[in-house]
Amino acid sequence: MDGSRSDVGRWGRSFWQPSGTPSPEPEPEPEPDRRSRRGGRSFWARCCGCCSCRNGPDEDWGSEPYGDRSSRGRGSSAGGRRPDSRSGGTVNAAGDGTIRDGMLVVTGVDLLSSRSDHNRREHHTDEFEYDELIIRRGQPFHIVLFLSRPYESSDRIALELLIGSNPEVGKGTHIIIPVGKGGSGGWKAQVTKSSGQNLNLRVHTSPNAIIGKFQFTVRTRSEAGEFQLPFDPHNEIYILFNPWCPDDIVYVGHEDWRQEYVLNESGRIYYGTEAQIGERTWNYGQFDHGVLDACLYILDRRGMPYGGRGDPVSVSRVISAMVNSLDDNGVLIGNWTGDYSRGTNPSAWVGSVEILLSYLRTGSSVPYGQCWVFAGVTTTVLRCLGLATRTVTNFNSAHDTDTSLTMDIYFDENMKPLEHLNHDSVWNFHVWNDCWMKRPDLPSGFDGWQVVDATPQETSSGIFCCGPCSVQSIKNGLVYMKYDTPFIFAEVNSDKVYWQRQDDGSFKIVYVEEKAIGTLIVTKAIGSNMQEEITSLYKHPEGSEAERKAVETAAAHGSKPNVYATRDSAEDVAIQVEAQDASVGQDLMLSVVLTNRGSSRRTVKLHLYLSVTYYTGVTGSVFKDSKKEVTLAPGASDRVEMPVAYREYKPHLVDQGAMLLNVSGHVKESGQVLAKQHTFRLRTPDLSLTLLGAAVVGQECEVQIVFKNPLPTTLTNVVFRLEGSGLQRPKILNVGDIGGNETVTLRQTFVPVRPGPRQLIASLDSPQLSQVHGVIQVDVSPASGDRSFSTAGGDSREEESIPMASRGGA
Repeated sequence: MDGSRSDVGRWGRSFWQPSGTPSPEPEPEPEPDRRSRRGGRSFWARCCGCCSCRNGPDEDWGSEPYGDRSSRGRGSSAGGRRPDSRSGGTVNAAGDGTIRDGMLVVTGVDLLSSRSDHNRREHHTDEFEYDELIIRRGQPFHIVLFLSRPYESSDRIALELLIGSNPEVGKGTHIIIPVGKGGSGGWKAQVTKSSGQNLNLRVHTSPNAIIGKFQFTVRTRSEAGEFQLPFDPHNEIYILFNPWCPDDIVYVGHEDWRQEYVLNESGRIYYGTEAQIGERTWNYGQFDHGVLDACLYILDRRGMPYGGRGDPVSVSRVISAMVNSLDDNGVLIGNWTGDYSRGTNPSAWVGSVEILLSYLRTGSSVPYGQCWVFAGVTTTVLRCLGLATRTVTNFNSAHDTDTSLTMDIYFDENMKPLEHLNHDSVWNFHVWNDCWMKRPDLPSGFDGWQVVDATPQETSSGIFCCGPCSVQSIKNGLVYMKYDTPFIFAEVNSDKVYWQRQDDGSFKIVYVEEKAIGTLIVTKAIGSNMQEEITSLYKHPEGSEAERKAVETAAAHGSKPNVYATRDSAEDVAIQVEAQDASVGQDLMLSVVLTNRGSSRRTVKLHLYLSVTYYTGVTGSVFKDSKKEVTLAPGASDRVEMPVAYREYKPHLVDQGAMLLNVSGHVKESGQVLAKQHTFRLRTPDLSLTLLGAAVVGQECEVQIVFKNPLPTTLTNVVFRLEGSGLQRPKILNVGDIGGNETVTLRQTFVPVRPGPRQLIASLDSPQLSQVHGVIQVDVSPASGDRSFSTAGGDSREEESIPMASRGGA
């Protein structure tokens, strides 16, 4: 794409440069003295007007939040523990650090952050495998302060939240919440109960708050002096987007939508062809330990300003740029070459967790990804941050390289493809994301689903990112709406235009295929594993007046606005291609059906060319062809067949087992040109998973995996992957070779860490066979007499080799 696509934002060229292995929690730089910027006004003068004339010098008091990093982790208690306020270094006060009699000292804090506490349940964050407090913006939460003496009406307390290396009140990165006073922007704190030396507070957050990981502290002021609670990493607070809050622009009004598009940790991703749809289960794992830190790390790596992190439009656009590695050393390296020897075959991944944790741990881009992997990871990241997101597959997805908004295919005078001119391509399928939000940056009518595409296809103002783009603007051909509407429109609703070179060297349109692009758009249905068609959200009914208007309106803004003016139409012979449903390793039959819909006899010269193809539309050389002349009486039909043996296509197979049949022909009597491209795929077998015994939190459970090699040849260097949120951290099993037509049986143990219905997902990969998957639902019971969660164990993944004897028989 060219410069017409909208800019990525102010941080588009501000790349984070890694200096080595990253820390999951990078330490910010010490901040300069803030008093010089604030005109000498004291903390209490800024946060509470009634305190501006109290005794004491007119300056900030106590150490600045980032002034003494050595005090972190020593002063407060996340679980209600009360450290000795008189012990050396456990508290931090103004002036000389002396704790005076009568001073209101905060001896501990309980953020009620455990997964079973009220806060986490009410904020729908109790599934996160974290002990820290995780809340959603625009919704109140409760905390308990432990004090050195009973709270009095004359005491002043303020809560502080800070994020980034240079927190500022004006940018929303330094939040001051005076207790009992009305806050600004939706922030406020109220006393709900005062009992002895315990003070219960309800804290209200802004629905526009920045998302991220905040440091938390408490300041007090009394007649005896001023006090600041030291920072403690146990008291850090994560704030996320809130689709349950009507005042948040990511609000979703249907609970079943929120359950599916925010809280569901697994889903289905569809692939293949429109006539032969494959599906695979993907472990999003957005609540697994470490994933939330990885998502925030992605924003840090991009150098996104903290002040912009409350805007879901900006956040989703940055994520679309950072999930791919181009430009910015993002999460995944794309690879469509078929050579994955230096990484992982994209078909072998079963989820996002291993990918994201590897990126967090090493800071290096992970090899390799293709569109469904980019989309699966994007769903994980956006759901984790609180955006309702789904994974969407578009079958026959166009890749428009010249902004013509048409898919142009060029032929010579004899209808042989001119490959050096055919830069546009049609992907068998392409996977991207929809996320739900309001669009205050656009005119009214464009809220709702927005397309975000992290697969690096074309640049957007020099950056490989795409979206968010309103689905409504795509449907109506409003290609001038940001972001990247022309490119996405062409993916779902352009026409395939066949151009033939004439004797004078010019080109003429000889055929327009109006229903060849965006033929089916699907996603996983809400509350089930069924497929839901959403084509009507993206485009008007094919052939309708509204659909034609949308296409031609969009084309008028493209690089070939008069493409339809040269169109001829004189067609009375119809062509249809049929492919027998077959699995890899089997012979197959292809058929071309010709029908004469006219009243005169027709003679057709037909050419068939068969080649393998990557799902991106890139084809290999032709390995079989056929030519035939067919005579059709008026109203008659005839069938031309092409048998293809396994031995013929075996040496040529590439990823996805897809093939492309190019059919071209010429009607002798009328001069009509026939052209048709038909893609089909060979099916791969599934893995069979069986649970051996009941699943209980904290108790070892066993699963059996059975696989039969469908090929008569040996599979070498076979690798199984096993993963399931709440069940099994990503695990790699190296099993060596599997003989031709051999059956193997593996047994693996795992220890569930969270109760409820879970998905355990497995895959198999080898150089000879990929795209082999299996899944089983595991209903996990809570541990006896305890509804709490087990501690999640393991690092990002486990890896082991399975000896031959333990694999099971043939």
